[in-house]
Amino acid sequence: MKITIDGQEYESDTLSDDAKAQLLSLQFVDNELQRLQATGAALQTARMAYANALKAALPQPMGETIKFGDVK
Repeated sequence: MKITIDGQEYESDTLSDDAKAQLLSLQFVDNELQRLQATGAALQTARMAYANALKAALPQPMGETIKFGDVK
């Protein structure tokens, strides 16, 4: 399998054991970042839904209120 790093192609079979280990770590981190970004997007969507549900569950304001200091 060929991989490209900084525009340079490499055959994965020819990489040193250390380079292969670093590549595996990099791939793991990239996959984990994608997973976390997807989780973050799902959580943002859930947050908006909960915020909207909260607003719908709150009592509706009852028009204008009169403070005792305003009564003449």
